[in-house]
Amino acid sequence: MKKRMIGLFSITLLLSALLLAGCGSKKDTIIVGTEAGFAPYEYMKGNDVVGIDMDIAQAIADHLGKELEIRNMDFDGALLAVQNGTVDFVAAGVSVDEDRLEVMDFSIDYVNSTEVVVVNKDNPTVSSLDDLDNKIIGVQQGNIADFWVEDNISAKEVKRYTKFSQATEDLKNGKIDCIVMDQFPAEDMVENNPELVILDGVLFEDKYAIAVKKGNKELLDEINTVVEQLKEDGKIDEFTANHTKK
Repeated sequence: MKKRMIGLFSITLLLSALLLAGCGSKKDTIIVGTEAGFAPYEYMKGNDVVGIDMDIAQAIADHLGKELEIRNMDFDGALLAVQNGTVDFVAAGVSVDEDRLEVMDFSIDYVNSTEVVVVNKDNPTVSSLDDLDNKIIGVQQGNIADFWVEDNISAKEVKRYTKFSQATEDLKNGKIDCIVMDQFPAEDMVENNPELVILDGVLFEDKYAIAVKKGNKELLDEINTVVEQLKEDGKIDEFTANHTKK
């Protein structure tokens, strides 16, 4: 009887272990940090964060066989989060520069960005790209435009925003003279705010890449494989078209 009891107990343990193994087979999670106020790269659609970058992030998760978790935060916060490992990677229209290369690693670039200037139609003080000196210029804090304006324009003041929606309202209300930003988000901004317009011409050009924690070569190699394939298959262009349809 004692041996029989031990046998039943062993079977019970085995079944429990199999059940736990089955539960453990659920996909692991990979976390992307972003700032969902930068359409068409990342923006809110109802309660969901969507956009070009989120399509790329989903492709990365699918390639790795993991569930994608999206964490929406301020742009600077997302970059800090990937440095300290709170998120696995950042997809948020991130430009690569020397300072960032010291504290995080980057994938190959996946899109060329064109930086433009948005103004209020009724503001006569800014009518061309040559009129930016001695003006109050709005930028997204930590964005490449922030650094470019600081280095290249003798602005009266550079106002830094965590959300472009805040900059939009200040531009409409005459609190700033213009906003320097990526062309696609600028087009989305002026479409939804007829008081605003994009000045003719390109201020400067840049490239976006995926950011990972410094030294995380294993993940970086996987991301590069995905990005390379997406570019080769024309999927980046497809993502862009899907999120820029009017």
